[in-house]
Amino acid sequence: MSLWTVRGRRAAYESEWVNVYLDDVELPGGGRLTHHVLAMPKASVGAVVVDQDRTLLLWRHRYITGRWGWEVPAGWADAGEDPQDAARREIEEETGWRAGHLQPLIDYYPLAGLSTMHYTAYLGTDCTFVRPVEETDEATRVEWVPLADVPAHAAAGQITDGPSLLMLSYYLAMSRQSGDTRPATPT
Repeated sequence: MSLWTVRGRRAAYESEWVNVYLDDVELPGGGRLTHHVLAMPKASVGAVVVDQDRTLLLWRHRYITGRWGWEVPAGWADAGEDPQDAARREIEEETGWRAGHLQPLIDYYPLAGLSTMHYTAYLGTDCTFVRPVEETDEATRVEWVPLADVPAHAAAGQITDGPSLLMLSYYLAMSRQSGDTRPATPT
């Protein structure tokens, strides 16, 4: 098995949000290159929150892409915070709903060839409304969206956030893989 070997690392930029490193990498065939690495100081969490045939989404604007779209509740785990606790906190902070049950959905690296960004995704169910969430920096509105509408929203360019697309697609595919057309429920 051939592996890339890191011979050195130089920091190009570091912050509490993102670190950019330039790695001196030796390739298995003997060549060398400088590879950019985006290292994320915090782990990312997200959740597909469902209630029967609907999912809880946030409608928000992303200034970097200049786009509006639906997203699942997501955010960073604080230092030392359990990812599941972080997901539970993010759901409530962003939506005003508290998930009574969270179960692991999928664990993944969305930019594995360039970044250490790591996502832990959960399925949230048994929700209780805790408080209204006013328009904030997080979202313009929070809505329960029919799961049947998710593919059409994605096709119309209304779900363009990579983590949201992956989590929702994974959830929809896995809930149907068993031949069950209803949303998956906790075990």
